[in-house]
Amino acid sequence: MHCRQHLCKTTSVASLLLSRLTPLVAPVRERRPETAQAGGVFFKILMASSDSITDTAQSTLRRAAKNARAGLSVEQRRQASEKIASKIIASDLFDGAQNIACYIPLDTEVSTWPIIRRAWDMKKRVFAPVTKKNFQMVFCEFTDTGGLEANKWGLQEPKAGKRANLKQLDVVIAPVVAFDMNRNRIGMGGGFYDRAFSFLGDADDTIKPVLIGVAFDCQNVEKISPNPWDIRLFRIITESTDV
Repeated sequence: MHCRQHLCKTTSVASLLLSRLTPLVAPVRERRPETAQAGGVFFKILMASSDSITDTAQSTLRRAAKNARAGLSVEQRRQASEKIASKIIASDLFDGAQNIACYIPLDTEVSTWPIIRRAWDMKKRVFAPVTKKNFQMVFCEFTDTGGLEANKWGLQEPKAGKRANLKQLDVVIAPVVAFDMNRNRIGMGGGFYDRAFSFLGDADDTIKPVLIGVAFDCQNVEKISPNPWDIRLFRIITESTDV
């Protein structure tokens, strides 16, 4: 069911691995982009193969992937986001879903607004993440007539709306900082999604909700060795791949 495409590897690893590392736990999904050290839609960040990945290695990958994403131009991000959104909207998962959770994008992230607007047009219910204390996250409904407001970290959240029962969501569109071709994901390090959807565990793909990650090609890394608590995504969709 999943398309496995092989992307060319780059040999310039050292220029991407930064000596100053991002802290493992961050209270927000993204911070203001740093100066890009690499970019381009086919850029890949490589790591040496190992039995387990350290927190330091994940932090390094996170930093390099964020820089690669920030290195894309506004037009590159717009075009890639439109391609990604078109794939999701055309999928059977989206067509059959009634309750969809979707993050509100930051400037350098894949824009989910085409997905959200199409869901509204199809009379689907849309829920967006709302962060709580102790790195907890819930999803609250918002509509085309409802408003958003920035939380203390600058993330846009619904002002008001019914809180979703996570087990009744059909599809969740999740942000991705880095990913590999085995559908492993690195987020910002706060563990919001892993904690919220921990009930999925190793359940098969028929259990709801279905978690779909969206990212640009440049966020693809060679290998991620997940932590025991990490929830693997059902699909990861970029502008050129569907894993």
